[in-house]
Amino acid sequence: MALIVQKYGGTSVGSPERVKNVARRVAKWKKQGHQLVVVVSAMSGETNRLVALAKEMQAQPDPREFDVMASTGEQVTIALLAMALLELGLKARSYTGGQVRILTDSAFTKARILSIDEARMRADLEAGYVVVVAGFQGVDEAGNITTLGRGGSDTTGVALAAALKADECQIYTDVDGVYTTDPRIVPEARRLKSITFEEMLEMASLGSKVLQIRSVELAGKYNVRLRVLSSFEEEGEGTLITFEEDKHMEQASLSGIAFNRDEAKITILGVPDRPGIAYQILGPVGDANIDVDMIVQNVGHDGMTDVSFTVHRNDYQKALQILKPIQAHLKAREVLGGDKIAKVSVVGVGMRSHAGIASTMFRTLAEEGINIQMISTSEIKISVVIDEKYMELAVRVLHKAFGLEQAA
Repeated sequence: MALIVQKYGGTSVGSPERVKNVARRVAKWKKQGHQLVVVVSAMSGETNRLVALAKEMQAQPDPREFDVMASTGEQVTIALLAMALLELGLKARSYTGGQVRILTDSAFTKARILSIDEARMRADLEAGYVVVVAGFQGVDEAGNITTLGRGGSDTTGVALAAALKADECQIYTDVDGVYTTDPRIVPEARRLKSITFEEMLEMASLGSKVLQIRSVELAGKYNVRLRVLSSFEEEGEGTLITFEEDKHMEQASLSGIAFNRDEAKITILGVPDRPGIAYQILGPVGDANIDVDMIVQNVGHDGMTDVSFTVHRNDYQKALQILKPIQAHLKAREVLGGDKIAKVSVVGVGMRSHAGIASTMFRTLAEEGINIQMISTSEIKISVVIDEKYMELAVRVLHKAFGLEQAA
């Protein structure tokens, strides 16, 4: 008998019939003798509907009140799933994040989990219940409802698995695993049987939508065995995310091509080239809870330099507003920006022992006339910023250039 945490995303519970399908799947696992905690998202489209409602009231919704409203989507789903399980003759009980006591900080809309009180869940599991928990939400010390940000249900699932020391955390979604890239762009993309946490962390941070990055970070930190599976297929082993590098890793330089359309680039021209200038520019941006991704500072000339960085497209206008007084204070020449860019990355732990990855990437893009605006590297990835209109072409040609369609 194993203790398993299963998480089902919005498409997996997108209709009453799909909720019933999830209940039947959970029942199969339960009848095999396993203890089950099931984390669910809001039904597909529900969060977007709630966001639209909020914006009808306020152009920039109050964060506390937004979280109160946004958390209701998952509350509907947990009740429906618990009812479906009860109808199948199973003992089931649903809990909101607050009822479980998923304690978070008070950063509304982007809260981080501080601790989890698993005592009530353990008692229910020992009593034979299937425990159904609302993903994406928690409460702060003051009892305010908080949400973990879009995709936060993955984080909830992994955090519960860590707290309960579960044998496995299974993430059910609308794909049957992690692919070398998005099959909708490259039909020849191949499902990976396994991928390391390190690679998955890079893939998630670089735009892969299969898993939310914070969930991968948590799984790696607490050594949670993580598996991605399809909720629309009865059988399948999915993709295992593990610390163990694949035995064929020496033969494969790359695991995948990641991409992200949700990028915007900002450049502040003509700032003084002196110590601390990067902090003066980026410090206020970070204080506004805006994540900065790629950063490039040009070589100084005549005591001046230029600084470019990327942010999420949703934070683009906010970042520009923050930079206006900074431009004036630093007497910078100009602030430029654009949100029609994309980031494309090649990822693989095999890069550590394979030379020539960067040259192959740059040559392939050059042969297609794709200009590189920014470059960022780590030990196991190379990322480039390009015009958004070339993104899909870049993914296709890079996937082919590195032979990722071929089985390892």
